[in-house]
Parts: sequence; C-alpha cells; structure tokens
Amino acid sequence: MKILVPVKRVIDYNVKPRVKADGSGVDLANVKMSMNPFDEISVEEAIRLKEAGKAEEIVAVSIGPAKATETLRTALAMGADRAILVETDDEVEPLAVAKILKAIVDEESPRLVITGKQAIDDDSNQTGQMLAALLGWGQGTFANTVEVEGEAITVKREIDGGLQTVKLNLPAVVTTDLRLNEPRYASLPNIMKAKSKPLDTKTPGDYGVDTTPRLTTTNVGEPPKREAGEILEDVDALVAKLKDMGVA
Repeated sequence: MKILVPVKRVIDYNVKPRVKADGSGVDLANVKMSMNPFDEISVEEAIRLKEAGKAEEIVAVSIGPAKATETLRTALAMGADRAILVETDDEVEPLAVAKILKAIVDEESPRLVITGKQAIDDDSNQTGQMLAALLGWGQGTFANTVEVEGEAITVKREIDGGLQTVKLNLPAVVTTDLRLNEPRYASLPNIMKAKSKPLDTKTPGDYGVDTTPRLTTTNVGEPPKREAGEILEDVDALVAKLKDMGVA
C-alpha cells in the first residue's frame, strides 16, 4: 500500500506571530518556520504503518514556496520515501489544495491519504474533507487511533462527546488529531540520507489547477489584551459582582 502525506510549512508553534503594521497580514520576515504539528503526526502515523508492514511507500507532498523544500526534507528525514513540491508563491486556499492533491492522487494511486486535521496558521480544517469529497472516498477525521486490516481501516475519532469509531473501506482519507501519536525526532544519519532521497518539483499548472484566491483579507489585528482579574472576598461578593455586570 502507498500512503500520501500532505505537509505544510507554517510559523513554528513556539513563535508568537506578529501582525504587519498596515494590518494586511502576519509578518513572516525572519520568522522561524517548521512543519505544521498536525502534519508531523500524519508523517509519524504513516511511518508506523510502514514499520508494521501495512504500507510499502510513503510520499510526502507540500504546496507552497521553494522554501517548503525544507519541510519536505524533514518528512524524508523522519522516514518518508520520496517527496513532491508543488511550488507556488500564492496563498493557496483549501479548495485549491484539495484539487491539487486530487490530481496527485490520480497520478500516484495511493490507497490512503493521511493529513493533519488543520494547519495552525489558518485553522481552516477543510482540506481533508474536501479531498475526500472530490475523490469520492470515505473519510475518518480527527483520528485518535488508526488500525489497518486488509482492505479496511478503523478510525477512532475525537468528538465533543468522547470517541466515535468508524470503519472505512480503502482507499480512504484520514485526518489526524493531537493525541494520535508522538512524532519522532529525525536522527542525524537520517537527515543526511534525506538529502539524497527523490524530491520532484511541480507547479499548480502541471495539474491544471488555478490557485487564484477567492477570498480577500480585509484586515488582520492583534487580539484584545486580557484585562486584569479581580479577587473578591467571598461568594456573595462574586454573585453581587456578576449581577452588576448583568451576567447573573
């Protein structure tokens, strides 16, 4: 079985984003970038399936600028077999990403696509679902546990009320949640080996996809600063305060 794993280059989760002075977006100048954390989990899960003998090849895919090569090399160092970069400087929206991924799926014929449930830069949580719809495949979103048996895959999903178990026929699309696994660190020997692994470069035009944005960002601003709390003497004072605020 071949597994396709889309990965995205985003601001490192340890970095506090800065808004541009003109409010047009987030300032990316001299900011540390890394692989989207949910996508790291996807790569790790694909590697574990391969180690368990459930998969033979892992193909990592990224859609973004030339610097996304670094993100793909990270996936290769973790254990992916080869990578595809669809190079574009456009801000590619989820639907366009899903269309490009569908074209790659048609070309590569994987039996399973594992992707992060969302990217931490836009939090859209749309690409996996859109891809499944375009392909006409079953989907297991927000995966907490993934088990592959023959031509079926069982996914335990994280939902508001706890866990939901779904069983899908392959091929399928799975989106990963935080508690699925703990991604491994790439060792130095594997980092060196990753430099020689195949990495193809394509463009959206190669797949016949128009990445022109359909949404316009009118303004980006910092969230309001949290006001200081107030310590009250007892419960009666708390109730009185809430009544004054019109809450109780």
